[in-house]
Amino acid sequence: MLSERNDLPGNQLSSLMEVAGEVVLRLSPHGEILHASKRAASVIGLGPDAPLNGLNLFELVRLSDRHAIEASLRQAVESREITRVNVRLMTHAGAIWFELEMIGCETSGSNGDNVEILIVGRDVSGRHATEERLRHIATHDELTGLPNRSLLADRLRMAVAQARRSDIGFTVIALDLDGFKKVNDALGHPVGDALLRVAADRLRVTLRDGDTLARVGGDEFVAVLPGVTDETEIHNVARRMISSMQLPFEISGNALYVSTSVGAAIYPMHGDSDVKLLAHADTAMYRAKETGKARCIIYNQVAFDQVEHDVSMEAAMFEAVRNGEFLLHYQPIVDARSRQIMGFEALMRWIRPDIGLVSPIQFIPMAEDNGLINLLGAWALKSACVQLKRFEEAAGRQLYVSVNVSPRQFRNDQFIETVDDAIRLSGLEGHQLLLEITEGILMSDPEHAEQLLTKIASRGVRIAIDDFGTGYSSLVYLKRFPIAALKIDRTFIKDLPDSVKDAAICNVVLSLASHLSLLTVAEGVENEHQMRFLSTQGCSLIQGFHTGVPMLPDAVIEVLKADALALQN
Repeated sequence: MLSERNDLPGNQLSSLMEVAGEVVLRLSPHGEILHASKRAASVIGLGPDAPLNGLNLFELVRLSDRHAIEASLRQAVESREITRVNVRLMTHAGAIWFELEMIGCETSGSNGDNVEILIVGRDVSGRHATEERLRHIATHDELTGLPNRSLLADRLRMAVAQARRSDIGFTVIALDLDGFKKVNDALGHPVGDALLRVAADRLRVTLRDGDTLARVGGDEFVAVLPGVTDETEIHNVARRMISSMQLPFEISGNALYVSTSVGAAIYPMHGDSDVKLLAHADTAMYRAKETGKARCIIYNQVAFDQVEHDVSMEAAMFEAVRNGEFLLHYQPIVDARSRQIMGFEALMRWIRPDIGLVSPIQFIPMAEDNGLINLLGAWALKSACVQLKRFEEAAGRQLYVSVNVSPRQFRNDQFIETVDDAIRLSGLEGHQLLLEITEGILMSDPEHAEQLLTKIASRGVRIAIDDFGTGYSSLVYLKRFPIAALKIDRTFIKDLPDSVKDAAICNVVLSLASHLSLLTVAEGVENEHQMRFLSTQGCSLIQGFHTGVPMLPDAVIEVLKADALALQN
Protein backbone atom coordinates (compact mmCIF):
# COMPACT_ATOMS: atom_id res chain seq x y z
CA MET A 1 0.00 0.00 0.00
CA LEU A 2 1.42 3.36 -1.01
CA SER A 3 1.65 5.84 1.85
CA GLU A 4 0.81 9.50 1.54
CA ARG A 5 3.72 10.52 3.79
CA ASN A 6 7.35 9.64 3.54
CA ASP A 7 8.55 9.55 7.19
CA LEU A 8 10.40 6.24 7.35
CA PRO A 9 14.14 6.12 8.07
CA GLY A 10 16.21 6.00 4.87
CA ASN A 11 17.48 2.44 5.28
CA GLN A 12 14.00 1.12 6.04
CA LEU A 13 12.53 2.95 3.05
CA SER A 14 15.26 1.56 0.78
CA SER A 15 14.60 -1.96 2.00
CA LEU A 16 10.87 -1.50 1.50
CA MET A 17 11.45 -0.22 -2.02
CA GLU A 18 13.38 -3.39 -2.94
CA VAL A 19 10.41 -5.62 -2.16
CA ALA A 20 7.53 -3.35 -3.19
CA GLY A 21 7.69 -4.06 -6.92
CA GLU A 22 9.79 -4.68 -10.01
CA VAL A 23 10.34 -0.96 -10.52
CA VAL A 24 10.20 1.36 -7.49
CA LEU A 25 11.22 5.00 -7.82
CA ARG A 26 11.18 8.23 -5.82
CA LEU A 27 10.82 11.29 -8.03
CA SER A 28 10.80 15.03 -7.75
CA PRO A 29 7.61 16.73 -8.99
CA HIS A 30 9.47 17.43 -12.26
CA GLY A 31 10.23 13.76 -12.88
CA GLU A 32 13.84 13.62 -11.69
CA ILE A 33 14.70 10.25 -10.14
CA LEU A 34 15.82 10.82 -6.55
CA HIS A 35 16.17 7.16 -5.69
CA ALA A 36 15.64 3.88 -7.58
CA SER A 37 15.47 0.36 -6.29
CA LYS A 38 18.21 -2.06 -7.34
CA ARG A 39 15.58 -4.15 -9.10
CA ALA A 40 14.56 -1.08 -11.11
CA ALA A 41 18.15 -0.54 -12.27
CA SER A 42 18.41 -4.24 -13.13
CA VAL A 43 15.15 -4.29 -15.09
CA ILE A 44 15.88 -1.11 -16.99
CA GLY A 45 19.37 -2.44 -17.62
CA LEU A 46 21.69 0.48 -16.87
CA GLY A 47 23.61 -1.57 -14.27
CA PRO A 48 25.28 -0.54 -11.00
CA ASP A 49 27.87 1.63 -12.77
CA ALA A 50 25.16 3.69 -14.39
CA PRO A 51 22.63 4.49 -11.66
CA LEU A 52 19.21 5.87 -12.43
CA ASN A 53 19.52 8.61 -9.80
CA GLY A 54 19.57 12.03 -11.40
CA LEU A 55 17.94 10.91 -14.64
CA ASN A 56 14.52 12.16 -15.63
CA LEU A 57 11.84 9.48 -15.81
CA PHE A 58 10.52 11.03 -19.02
CA GLU A 59 13.79 10.03 -20.73
CA LEU A 60 13.12 6.38 -19.88
CA VAL A 61 9.59 6.39 -21.26
CA ARG A 62 8.80 5.81 -24.92
CA LEU A 63 8.26 9.10 -26.72
CA SER A 64 4.62 8.34 -27.64
CA ASP A 65 3.81 7.69 -23.95
CA ARG A 66 5.41 10.83 -22.47
CA HIS A 67 2.26 12.90 -22.55
CA ALA A 68 0.47 10.22 -20.50
CA ILE A 69 3.23 9.99 -17.85
CA GLU A 70 3.47 13.79 -17.53
CA ALA A 71 -0.27 14.12 -17.01
CA SER A 72 -0.26 11.29 -14.44
CA LEU A 73 2.58 12.87 -12.44
CA ARG A 74 0.74 16.20 -12.28
CA GLN A 75 -2.42 14.46 -11.12
CA ALA A 76 -0.51 12.52 -8.44
CA VAL A 77 1.07 15.71 -7.07
CA GLU A 78 -2.15 17.71 -7.09
CA SER A 79 -4.57 15.05 -5.82
CA ARG A 80 -2.25 13.23 -3.38
CA GLU A 81 -4.18 10.11 -4.42
CA ILE A 82 -2.99 6.98 -6.13
CA THR A 83 -2.80 7.45 -9.90
CA ARG A 84 -2.32 4.60 -12.37
CA VAL A 85 -0.96 4.72 -15.89
CA ASN A 86 0.33 2.17 -18.42
CA VAL A 87 3.47 3.21 -20.28
CA ARG A 88 6.36 1.58 -22.11
CA LEU A 89 9.72 1.87 -20.33
CA MET A 90 12.87 1.59 -22.42
CA THR A 91 14.85 -1.37 -21.08
CA HIS A 92 17.79 -3.47 -22.23
CA ALA A 93 15.16 -5.85 -23.75
CA GLY A 94 13.39 -3.05 -25.59
CA ALA A 95 10.17 -1.19 -24.79
CA ILE A 96 8.21 -3.08 -22.12
CA TRP A 97 4.75 -2.24 -20.85
CA PHE A 98 4.60 -1.37 -17.13
CA GLU A 99 1.66 -0.43 -14.98
CA LEU A 100 2.83 2.40 -12.73
CA GLU A 101 1.07 3.35 -9.48
CA MET A 102 2.13 6.73 -8.16
CA ILE A 103 1.24 9.03 -5.30
CA GLY A 104 2.45 12.42 -4.14
CA CYS A 105 4.04 12.32 -0.66
CA GLU A 106 5.15 15.09 1.67
CA THR A 107 8.76 14.71 2.77
CA SER A 108 9.46 14.49 6.51
CA GLY A 109 9.30 17.86 8.22
CA SER A 110 8.41 19.75 5.09
CA ASN A 111 5.04 21.01 6.33
CA GLY A 112 3.67 20.31 2.88
CA ASP A 113 6.20 22.49 1.08
CA ASN A 114 8.29 19.68 -0.43
CA VAL A 115 6.62 16.83 -2.33
CA GLU A 116 8.10 13.67 -3.69
CA ILE A 117 6.39 11.09 -5.88
CA LEU A 118 6.60 7.45 -5.02
CA ILE A 119 6.15 5.06 -7.98
CA VAL A 120 5.68 1.31 -7.90
CA GLY A 121 5.62 -0.48 -11.25
CA ARG A 122 4.97 -4.01 -12.43
CA ASP A 123 5.60 -5.63 -15.80
CA VAL A 124 2.28 -6.06 -17.65
CA SER A 125 3.77 -6.84 -21.07
CA GLY A 126 2.24 -10.34 -21.01
CA ARG A 127 -1.23 -8.93 -20.42
CA HIS A 128 -0.75 -6.32 -23.12
CA ALA A 129 0.44 -8.97 -25.58
CA THR A 130 -2.66 -11.03 -24.86
CA GLU A 131 -4.91 -8.02 -25.28
CA GLU A 132 -3.15 -7.12 -28.51
CA ARG A 133 -3.63 -10.66 -29.82
CA LEU A 134 -7.32 -10.49 -28.97
CA ARG A 135 -7.63 -7.13 -30.71
CA HIS A 136 -5.84 -8.54 -33.74
CA ILE A 137 -8.14 -11.56 -33.84
CA ALA A 138 -11.19 -9.28 -33.63
CA THR A 139 -10.03 -7.09 -36.51
CA HIS A 140 -8.11 -9.46 -38.80
CA ASP A 141 -8.88 -12.48 -40.92
CA GLU A 142 -7.53 -15.59 -39.22
CA LEU A 143 -6.60 -17.36 -42.47
CA THR A 144 -4.67 -14.62 -44.30
CA GLY A 145 -3.84 -12.14 -41.53
CA LEU A 146 -5.44 -9.36 -43.57
CA PRO A 147 -7.85 -6.81 -42.06
CA ASN A 148 -11.38 -8.21 -41.84
CA ARG A 149 -14.70 -6.55 -42.70
CA SER A 150 -14.86 -4.80 -39.31
CA LEU A 151 -11.44 -3.17 -39.62
CA LEU A 152 -12.11 -2.37 -43.28
CA ALA A 153 -15.22 -0.43 -42.26
CA ASP A 154 -13.13 1.62 -39.81
CA ARG A 155 -10.43 2.27 -42.41
CA LEU A 156 -13.06 3.33 -44.96
CA ARG A 157 -14.70 5.75 -42.53
CA MET A 158 -11.26 7.21 -41.77
CA ALA A 159 -10.54 7.51 -45.50
CA VAL A 160 -13.84 9.34 -46.06
CA ALA A 161 -13.13 11.73 -43.17
CA GLN A 162 -9.58 12.38 -44.42
CA ALA A 163 -10.80 12.94 -47.98
CA ARG A 164 -13.36 15.47 -46.79
CA ARG A 165 -10.68 17.39 -44.89
CA SER A 166 -8.05 17.31 -47.62
CA ASP A 167 -10.38 17.39 -50.64
CA ILE A 168 -8.34 14.51 -52.10
CA GLY A 169 -10.34 11.45 -53.11
CA PHE A 170 -9.57 7.75 -52.98
CA THR A 171 -10.60 4.51 -54.67
CA VAL A 172 -12.23 1.33 -53.38
CA ILE A 173 -11.49 -1.87 -55.30
CA ALA A 174 -13.53 -5.06 -54.94
CA LEU A 175 -12.30 -8.35 -56.38
CA ASP A 176 -12.88 -12.06 -56.11
CA LEU A 177 -11.25 -15.13 -57.56
CA ASP A 178 -12.79 -16.62 -60.70
CA GLY A 179 -12.68 -20.40 -60.58
CA PHE A 180 -11.93 -20.69 -56.85
CA LYS A 181 -15.11 -22.64 -56.12
CA LYS A 182 -14.02 -25.42 -58.46
CA VAL A 183 -10.69 -25.74 -56.66
CA ASN A 184 -12.43 -25.87 -53.30
CA ASP A 185 -14.99 -28.43 -54.44
CA ALA A 186 -12.53 -30.66 -56.27
CA LEU A 187 -9.55 -30.64 -53.90
CA GLY A 188 -11.05 -29.71 -50.55
CA HIS A 189 -10.92 -26.76 -48.16
CA PRO A 190 -7.28 -27.23 -47.02
CA VAL A 191 -6.06 -26.72 -50.59
CA GLY A 192 -8.52 -23.85 -51.07
CA ASP A 193 -7.28 -22.20 -47.86
CA ALA A 194 -3.66 -22.56 -48.97
CA LEU A 195 -4.54 -20.94 -52.30
CA LEU A 196 -6.22 -18.02 -50.51
CA ARG A 197 -3.12 -17.44 -48.35
CA VAL A 198 -0.88 -17.33 -51.43
CA ALA A 199 -3.38 -15.09 -53.24
CA ALA A 200 -3.42 -12.67 -50.29
CA ASP A 201 0.40 -12.50 -50.29
CA ARG A 202 0.47 -11.81 -54.04
CA LEU A 203 -2.16 -9.09 -53.79
CA ARG A 204 -0.28 -7.38 -50.94
CA VAL A 205 2.77 -6.99 -53.18
CA THR A 206 0.73 -5.14 -55.84
CA LEU A 207 -0.21 -2.35 -53.39
CA ARG A 208 1.61 0.48 -51.64
CA ASP A 209 2.43 0.44 -47.91
CA GLY A 210 -0.29 3.00 -47.18
CA ASP A 211 -3.04 1.05 -48.99
CA THR A 212 -5.44 -1.30 -47.20
CA LEU A 213 -6.14 -4.83 -48.39
CA ALA A 214 -8.90 -6.74 -46.58
CA ARG A 215 -10.49 -10.14 -46.95
CA VAL A 216 -14.23 -9.75 -46.51
CA GLY A 217 -15.29 -13.38 -46.88
CA GLY A 218 -14.73 -16.47 -49.00
CA ASP A 219 -12.60 -15.51 -51.99
CA GLU A 220 -13.59 -11.83 -51.84
CA PHE A 221 -11.08 -9.04 -51.17
CA VAL A 222 -11.35 -5.25 -50.94
CA ALA A 223 -8.57 -2.69 -51.34
CA VAL A 224 -8.61 0.99 -50.37
CA LEU A 225 -6.22 3.25 -52.32
CA PRO A 226 -5.84 6.70 -50.66
CA GLY A 227 -5.18 9.55 -53.06
CA VAL A 228 -5.87 7.47 -56.18
CA THR A 229 -8.64 8.87 -58.40
CA ASP A 230 -7.17 8.74 -61.92
CA GLU A 231 -8.75 5.95 -63.98
CA THR A 232 -5.46 5.13 -65.73
CA GLU A 233 -3.77 4.63 -62.37
CA ILE A 234 -6.69 2.48 -61.16
CA HIS A 235 -6.43 0.28 -64.23
CA ASN A 236 -2.67 -0.05 -63.69
CA VAL A 237 -3.23 -1.31 -60.14
CA ALA A 238 -5.96 -3.67 -61.35
CA ARG A 239 -3.69 -5.04 -64.06
CA ARG A 240 -1.03 -5.85 -61.47
CA MET A 241 -3.65 -7.66 -59.38
CA ILE A 242 -5.00 -9.61 -62.35
CA SER A 243 -1.49 -10.53 -63.53
CA SER A 244 -0.51 -11.75 -60.06
CA MET A 245 -3.47 -14.15 -60.04
CA GLN A 246 -2.80 -15.54 -63.51
CA LEU A 247 0.45 -17.22 -62.43
CA PRO A 248 0.01 -20.89 -61.48
CA PHE A 249 -0.53 -21.73 -57.79
CA GLU A 250 1.70 -24.68 -56.84
CA ILE A 251 -0.15 -26.26 -53.90
CA SER A 252 0.11 -29.83 -52.60
CA GLY A 253 1.59 -31.03 -55.86
CA ASN A 254 -1.12 -29.37 -57.94
CA ALA A 255 -0.65 -26.56 -60.45
CA LEU A 256 -3.86 -24.56 -59.97
CA TYR A 257 -5.13 -21.69 -62.10
CA VAL A 258 -7.61 -18.97 -61.17
CA SER A 259 -8.22 -15.43 -62.34
CA THR A 260 -9.71 -12.36 -60.72
CA SER A 261 -12.43 -9.88 -61.69
CA VAL A 262 -12.02 -6.32 -60.42
CA GLY A 263 -14.52 -3.53 -59.80
CA ALA A 264 -13.67 0.00 -58.65
CA ALA A 265 -15.53 2.98 -57.21
CA ILE A 266 -14.05 6.46 -56.68
CA TYR A 267 -14.78 8.86 -53.79
CA PRO A 268 -16.69 11.16 -54.07
CA MET A 269 -17.71 10.59 -57.69
CA HIS A 270 -19.35 7.20 -57.07
CA GLY A 271 -20.42 7.58 -53.46
CA ASP A 272 -19.90 9.72 -50.38
CA SER A 273 -20.05 6.94 -47.78
CA ASP A 274 -18.31 3.64 -47.12
CA VAL A 275 -21.55 1.72 -47.76
CA LYS A 276 -22.18 3.27 -51.18
CA LEU A 277 -18.58 2.91 -52.30
CA LEU A 278 -18.47 -0.77 -51.35
CA ALA A 279 -21.81 -1.43 -53.04
CA HIS A 280 -20.79 0.32 -56.25
CA ALA A 281 -17.36 -1.34 -56.37
CA ASP A 282 -19.12 -4.67 -55.89
CA THR A 283 -21.58 -3.87 -58.70
CA ALA A 284 -18.71 -3.02 -61.03
CA MET A 285 -16.92 -6.24 -60.11
CA TYR A 286 -19.95 -8.35 -61.00
CA ARG A 287 -20.25 -6.46 -64.27
CA ALA A 288 -16.62 -7.43 -64.95
CA LYS A 289 -17.45 -11.07 -64.22
CA GLU A 290 -20.49 -10.99 -66.48
CA THR A 291 -18.61 -9.43 -69.39
CA GLY A 292 -15.51 -11.56 -69.58
CA LYS A 293 -13.81 -11.97 -66.18
CA ALA A 294 -10.11 -11.26 -65.57
CA ARG A 295 -10.77 -7.58 -66.24
CA CYS A 296 -11.41 -4.32 -64.37
CA ILE A 297 -14.51 -2.17 -64.67
CA ILE A 298 -14.89 1.20 -62.95
CA TYR A 299 -18.38 2.02 -61.74
CA ASN A 300 -20.36 4.23 -64.08
CA GLN A 301 -23.86 5.13 -62.97
CA VAL A 302 -24.95 6.40 -66.37
CA ALA A 303 -23.69 3.31 -68.19
CA PHE A 304 -25.07 0.90 -65.62
CA ASP A 305 -28.34 2.88 -65.28
CA GLN A 306 -29.21 0.81 -62.26
CA VAL A 307 -31.22 2.12 -59.33
CA GLU A 308 -30.04 1.36 -55.83
CA HIS A 309 -31.36 -1.86 -54.40
CA ASP A 310 -33.72 -0.64 -51.71
CA VAL A 311 -36.42 -2.36 -49.72
CA SER A 312 -39.28 -0.42 -51.29
CA MET A 313 -38.36 -1.42 -54.86
CA GLU A 314 -37.97 -5.07 -53.89
CA ALA A 315 -41.29 -5.05 -52.03
CA ALA A 316 -42.95 -3.44 -55.07
CA MET A 317 -41.52 -6.18 -57.28
CA PHE A 318 -43.04 -8.98 -55.21
CA GLU A 319 -46.34 -7.08 -55.17
CA ALA A 320 -46.11 -6.65 -58.96
CA VAL A 321 -45.92 -10.41 -59.44
CA ARG A 322 -49.13 -10.84 -57.45
CA ASN A 323 -50.84 -7.98 -59.30
CA GLY A 324 -49.78 -9.05 -62.79
CA GLU A 325 -47.83 -5.87 -63.53
CA PHE A 326 -45.23 -7.73 -65.63
CA LEU A 327 -45.94 -8.21 -69.32
CA LEU A 328 -44.16 -9.15 -72.53
CA HIS A 329 -43.45 -7.02 -75.57
CA TYR A 330 -42.38 -8.65 -78.84
CA GLN A 331 -39.81 -7.17 -81.23
CA PRO A 332 -39.83 -8.47 -84.82
CA ILE A 333 -36.79 -10.30 -86.22
CA VAL A 334 -36.77 -10.14 -90.03
CA ASP A 335 -34.98 -11.87 -92.88
CA ALA A 336 -32.08 -9.66 -93.96
CA ARG A 337 -32.89 -10.01 -97.68
CA SER A 338 -36.68 -10.38 -97.96
CA ARG A 339 -37.42 -8.34 -94.79
CA GLN A 340 -40.18 -10.79 -93.94
CA ILE A 341 -40.84 -11.31 -90.23
CA MET A 342 -39.35 -14.66 -89.22
CA GLY A 343 -39.80 -14.46 -85.47
CA PHE A 344 -39.86 -12.29 -82.36
CA GLU A 345 -37.78 -11.66 -79.28
CA ALA A 346 -39.87 -11.66 -76.09
CA LEU A 347 -38.90 -8.68 -73.92
CA MET A 348 -40.07 -8.45 -70.31
CA ARG A 349 -41.56 -5.14 -69.14
CA TRP A 350 -42.77 -3.89 -65.76
CA ILE A 351 -45.49 -1.24 -65.64
CA ARG A 352 -45.75 0.20 -62.11
CA PRO A 353 -49.07 1.95 -61.45
CA ASP A 354 -47.35 4.73 -59.49
CA ILE A 355 -44.37 5.55 -61.77
CA GLY A 356 -45.05 3.82 -65.09
CA LEU A 357 -42.49 1.81 -67.07
CA VAL A 358 -39.51 0.48 -65.08
CA SER A 359 -36.38 -0.19 -67.13
CA PRO A 360 -35.36 -3.87 -67.35
CA ILE A 361 -31.81 -2.75 -66.55
CA GLN A 362 -33.17 -1.73 -63.16
CA PHE A 363 -35.37 -4.66 -62.21
CA ILE A 364 -33.72 -7.65 -63.91
CA PRO A 365 -30.52 -7.53 -61.80
CA MET A 366 -32.66 -7.15 -58.67
CA ALA A 367 -34.80 -10.14 -59.67
CA GLU A 368 -31.58 -12.08 -60.27
CA ASP A 369 -30.42 -11.24 -56.73
CA ASN A 370 -33.66 -12.02 -54.87
CA GLY A 371 -34.53 -15.17 -56.86
CA LEU A 372 -37.67 -13.82 -58.52
CA ILE A 373 -35.99 -14.27 -61.88
CA ASN A 374 -36.74 -18.01 -61.73
CA LEU A 375 -40.47 -17.33 -61.38
CA LEU A 376 -40.51 -14.47 -63.89
CA GLY A 377 -38.30 -16.32 -66.36
CA ALA A 378 -40.48 -19.44 -66.29
CA TRP A 379 -43.59 -17.30 -66.81
CA ALA A 380 -41.97 -15.42 -69.72
CA LEU A 381 -40.83 -18.64 -71.41
CA LYS A 382 -44.22 -20.34 -71.20
CA SER A 383 -46.19 -17.21 -72.11
CA ALA A 384 -44.01 -16.44 -75.12
CA CYS A 385 -44.37 -19.97 -76.49
CA VAL A 386 -48.14 -19.96 -76.06
CA GLN A 387 -48.39 -16.47 -77.57
CA LEU A 388 -46.41 -17.55 -80.62
CA LYS A 389 -49.25 -19.92 -81.59
CA ARG A 390 -51.59 -16.93 -81.79
CA PHE A 391 -49.06 -15.09 -83.92
CA GLU A 392 -48.81 -18.06 -86.29
CA GLU A 393 -52.59 -18.11 -86.70
CA ALA A 394 -52.51 -14.44 -87.75
CA ALA A 395 -49.53 -14.93 -90.10
CA GLY A 396 -50.72 -18.20 -91.55
CA ARG A 397 -47.19 -19.62 -91.40
CA GLN A 398 -44.59 -20.90 -88.97
CA LEU A 399 -42.60 -18.44 -86.84
CA TYR A 400 -40.12 -18.69 -83.97
CA VAL A 401 -39.73 -16.93 -80.62
CA SER A 402 -36.49 -15.93 -78.89
CA VAL A 403 -36.39 -15.80 -75.07
CA ASN A 404 -33.56 -14.57 -72.83
CA VAL A 405 -32.25 -16.87 -70.09
CA SER A 406 -30.57 -15.35 -67.03
CA PRO A 407 -27.56 -16.94 -65.27
CA ARG A 408 -29.65 -17.87 -62.24
CA GLN A 409 -32.32 -19.51 -64.40
CA PHE A 410 -29.69 -21.47 -66.26
CA ARG A 411 -28.25 -22.81 -62.99
CA ASN A 412 -31.69 -23.78 -61.67
CA ASP A 413 -32.13 -27.55 -61.47
CA GLN A 414 -35.70 -27.25 -62.80
CA PHE A 415 -34.84 -25.21 -65.89
CA ILE A 416 -34.99 -28.16 -68.31
CA GLU A 417 -38.42 -29.05 -66.91
CA THR A 418 -39.55 -25.46 -67.55
CA VAL A 419 -38.43 -25.75 -71.19
CA ASP A 420 -40.31 -29.04 -71.55
CA ASP A 421 -43.45 -27.51 -70.01
CA ALA A 422 -43.30 -24.52 -72.38
CA ILE A 423 -43.07 -26.75 -75.46
CA ARG A 424 -45.79 -29.10 -74.22
CA LEU A 425 -48.24 -26.34 -73.26
CA SER A 426 -47.80 -24.39 -76.51
CA GLY A 427 -47.54 -27.31 -78.90
CA LEU A 428 -44.54 -25.72 -80.61
CA GLU A 429 -41.87 -27.73 -82.35
CA GLY A 430 -38.50 -27.53 -80.58
CA HIS A 431 -36.78 -25.52 -83.34
CA GLN A 432 -39.37 -22.74 -82.97
CA LEU A 433 -37.87 -21.84 -79.59
CA LEU A 434 -34.54 -19.99 -79.48
CA LEU A 435 -32.96 -19.52 -76.04
CA GLU A 436 -30.54 -16.58 -75.71
CA ILE A 437 -27.69 -16.97 -73.21
CA THR A 438 -24.61 -14.84 -72.55
CA GLU A 439 -21.02 -15.87 -73.04
CA GLY A 440 -20.45 -15.52 -69.27
CA ILE A 441 -22.97 -18.30 -68.55
CA LEU A 442 -20.95 -20.72 -70.66
CA MET A 443 -17.62 -19.87 -69.06
CA SER A 444 -18.74 -19.75 -65.41
CA ASP A 445 -19.27 -23.53 -65.37
CA PRO A 446 -18.48 -25.10 -68.77
CA GLU A 447 -19.17 -28.68 -67.64
CA HIS A 448 -22.67 -27.88 -66.38
CA ALA A 449 -23.32 -25.71 -69.44
CA GLU A 450 -22.31 -28.50 -71.83
CA GLN A 451 -24.53 -31.07 -70.12
CA LEU A 452 -27.57 -28.78 -70.00
CA LEU A 453 -27.20 -27.43 -73.53
CA THR A 454 -26.86 -30.95 -74.89
CA LYS A 455 -30.16 -31.87 -73.23
CA ILE A 456 -31.83 -28.75 -74.60
CA ALA A 457 -30.50 -29.35 -78.12
CA SER A 458 -31.78 -32.95 -78.02
CA ARG A 459 -35.28 -31.46 -77.87
CA GLY A 460 -34.64 -29.49 -81.05
CA VAL A 461 -34.51 -26.18 -79.14
CA ARG A 462 -31.89 -23.80 -80.53
CA ILE A 463 -29.29 -21.87 -78.53
CA ALA A 464 -28.09 -18.36 -79.39
CA ILE A 465 -25.14 -16.49 -77.88
CA ASP A 466 -26.43 -13.04 -76.95
CA ASP A 467 -24.23 -9.92 -77.24
CA PHE A 468 -21.58 -11.89 -79.09
CA GLY A 469 -18.17 -10.21 -79.06
CA THR A 470 -18.52 -8.29 -75.78
CA GLY A 471 -17.32 -11.05 -73.43
CA TYR A 472 -14.94 -13.96 -73.95
CA SER A 473 -15.61 -14.40 -77.68
CA SER A 474 -13.83 -17.72 -77.31
CA LEU A 475 -13.84 -19.94 -80.37
CA VAL A 476 -13.54 -22.96 -78.10
CA TYR A 477 -17.15 -22.86 -77.02
CA LEU A 478 -18.38 -22.55 -80.60
CA LYS A 479 -16.79 -25.94 -81.14
CA ARG A 480 -17.68 -27.45 -77.75
CA PHE A 481 -21.30 -26.38 -77.27
CA PRO A 482 -24.33 -26.98 -79.52
CA ILE A 483 -24.72 -23.34 -80.57
CA ALA A 484 -27.15 -22.51 -83.39
CA ALA A 485 -26.97 -18.71 -83.65
CA LEU A 486 -24.85 -15.67 -82.84
CA LYS A 487 -26.42 -12.32 -81.96
CA ILE A 488 -24.02 -9.54 -82.95
CA ASP A 489 -24.06 -6.90 -80.23
CA ARG A 490 -25.36 -3.43 -81.06
CA THR A 491 -21.95 -2.02 -80.03
CA PHE A 492 -20.58 -3.20 -83.38
CA ILE A 493 -23.66 -2.13 -85.33
CA LYS A 494 -24.32 1.48 -84.29
CA ASP A 495 -21.43 3.06 -86.27
CA LEU A 496 -21.85 0.95 -89.43
CA PRO A 497 -21.05 1.26 -92.24
CA ASP A 498 -18.71 4.21 -91.63
CA SER A 499 -16.56 2.61 -88.89
CA VAL A 500 -13.78 0.60 -90.52
CA LYS A 501 -13.09 -1.34 -87.31
CA ASP A 502 -16.76 -2.23 -86.70
CA ALA A 503 -17.16 -3.27 -90.32
CA ALA A 504 -14.10 -5.52 -90.06
CA ILE A 505 -15.36 -7.11 -86.83
CA CYS A 506 -18.80 -7.76 -88.31
CA ASN A 507 -17.27 -9.29 -91.43
CA VAL A 508 -15.13 -11.64 -89.36
CA VAL A 509 -18.11 -12.75 -87.22
CA LEU A 510 -20.35 -13.23 -90.28
CA SER A 511 -17.67 -15.21 -92.11
CA LEU A 512 -17.03 -17.39 -89.07
CA ALA A 513 -20.75 -18.05 -88.61
CA SER A 514 -21.13 -18.92 -92.28
CA HIS A 515 -18.33 -21.50 -92.15
CA LEU A 516 -19.83 -23.02 -88.96
CA SER A 517 -23.37 -23.01 -90.43
CA LEU A 518 -24.65 -20.69 -87.70
CA LEU A 519 -27.46 -18.17 -87.97
CA THR A 520 -26.55 -14.55 -87.34
CA VAL A 521 -28.83 -11.91 -85.86
CA ALA A 522 -27.72 -8.26 -85.91
CA GLU A 523 -29.12 -6.32 -82.94
CA GLY A 524 -29.79 -2.60 -82.81
CA VAL A 525 -30.19 -1.91 -86.54
CA GLU A 526 -31.59 1.61 -86.76
CA ASN A 527 -31.22 2.78 -90.37
CA GLU A 528 -31.27 1.62 -93.97
CA HIS A 529 -27.50 1.98 -94.42
CA GLN A 530 -26.84 -0.50 -91.65
CA MET A 531 -29.51 -2.80 -93.03
CA ARG A 532 -28.04 -2.87 -96.54
CA PHE A 533 -24.47 -3.34 -95.34
CA LEU A 534 -25.40 -6.33 -93.15
CA SER A 535 -27.52 -7.90 -95.86
CA THR A 536 -24.72 -7.56 -98.39
CA GLN A 537 -22.21 -9.13 -96.00
CA GLY A 538 -24.42 -12.20 -95.50
CA CYS A 539 -26.14 -11.54 -92.16
CA SER A 540 -29.12 -13.90 -91.74
CA LEU A 541 -31.55 -11.89 -89.61
CA ILE A 542 -32.07 -8.29 -88.54
CA GLN A 543 -33.49 -6.89 -85.31
CA GLY A 544 -33.86 -3.22 -84.42
CA PHE A 545 -36.06 -0.16 -84.52
CA HIS A 546 -35.53 0.11 -88.28
CA THR A 547 -37.47 -3.10 -88.87
CA GLY A 548 -39.85 -3.03 -85.93
CA VAL A 549 -40.20 -1.70 -82.40
CA PRO A 550 -41.23 -3.90 -79.43
CA MET A 551 -45.02 -4.28 -79.43
CA LEU A 552 -47.83 -5.69 -77.33
CA PRO A 553 -49.37 -8.95 -78.63
CA ASP A 554 -52.44 -7.31 -80.15
CA ALA A 555 -50.29 -4.89 -82.16
CA VAL A 556 -48.13 -7.78 -83.38
CA ILE A 557 -51.22 -9.65 -84.57
CA GLU A 558 -52.38 -6.60 -86.56
CA VAL A 559 -48.96 -6.31 -88.25
CA LEU A 560 -48.91 -10.02 -89.12
CA LYS A 561 -52.42 -9.90 -90.53
CA ALA A 562 -51.50 -6.90 -92.69
CA ASP A 563 -48.38 -8.68 -93.97
CA ALA A 564 -50.35 -11.82 -94.77
CA LEU A 565 -52.94 -9.80 -96.66
CA ALA A 566 -50.21 -7.97 -98.62
CA LEU A 567 -48.68 -11.29 -99.68
CA GLN A 568 -52.05 -12.55 -100.93
CA ASN A 569 -52.45 -9.46 -103.09
